[in-house]
Amino acid sequence: MGGAKKAVIVPGNGSGDVLHSNWYSWAQTELDQLPDFSCRLENMPDPVTARKAIWLPFMKEELGVGPDTVVIGHSSGAAAAVRFAETEQVAALVLVGAYTSDLGDSTERASGYFSDPWQWAAVKANAGRIVQFGSTDDPCLPWEEQQEMATGLG
Repeated sequence: MGGAKKAVIVPGNGSGDVLHSNWYSWAQTELDQLPDFSCRLENMPDPVTARKAIWLPFMKEELGVGPDTVVIGHSSGAAAAVRFAETEQVAALVLVGAYTSDLGDSTERASGYFSDPWQWAAVKANAGRIVQFGSTDDPCLPWEEQQEMATGLG
């Protein structure tokens, strides 16, 4: 994983206890088996609305996300990862189910991730590598949203 020493999984909002949600614990277990590498997975503060003003400082101050970190973001966690990389360096972004708008949802709107234009050039400059996973049959995210993220990040 290049110069990366750790990964941090940033879950989607509303996931409940992240140790028992989605694929998060499986990914943490697999990554923790890599030599000289560790993965953090923790419940996020403000887990339903996932406010940018709360999550981004938590990622830096509590989870220790920095230039040696692979940030794995899922859903609203992917939005948080991209917004984080607009101003901070990270080793890599791995985005799962990333999207670019509030999807017409009031909770997504309240998160604050979608109020400002995306700073694509800054993200590309601050992330050593960017990988995005999406699906044309995702029941929650239109493919066009995922494509717009991919286009913006090049």
